[in-house]
Amino acid sequence: MKNNRTIYWVITGTIAAFMLFSAWYSGTHMIEFTQRLGFPEYFRIELTVGKLIGVIVLLIPKVPERVKEWVYVAFSVCVFSAFIAKFNSGYPPSSLAEPISVLVIMAGLLWYLNKLNKTPVAKNN
Repeated sequence: MKNNRTIYWVITGTIAAFMLFSAWYSGTHMIEFTQRLGFPEYFRIELTVGKLIGVIVLLIPKVPERVKEWVYVAFSVCVFSAFIAKFNSGYPPSSLAEPISVLVIMAGLLWYLNKLNKTPVAKNN
């Protein structure tokens, strides 16, 4: 049981760390978002705040699993949208591989996390 809890927090921490980095990047690279990708300034700020709120929700242990699932859905939409934005803005293929690989890794981690959450808990008699 303790091993499963450790794995759970390592997976959650990995996803949270990536999204924190992503929030930092979107918060500090205004030219990338407004000129290269063509997004309005308010969207960059909204994206940064949304990612930070999502990370906080993931890291609070008392938040229900259903709420955390929706945070993962939102993060997946974010990463896939990054792929679409980069694809339509003429980025090189190496830049397109990053969001897709992150999405694949996140899907694998979430699959494992779901499997872990469905593991029956041994009852203490």
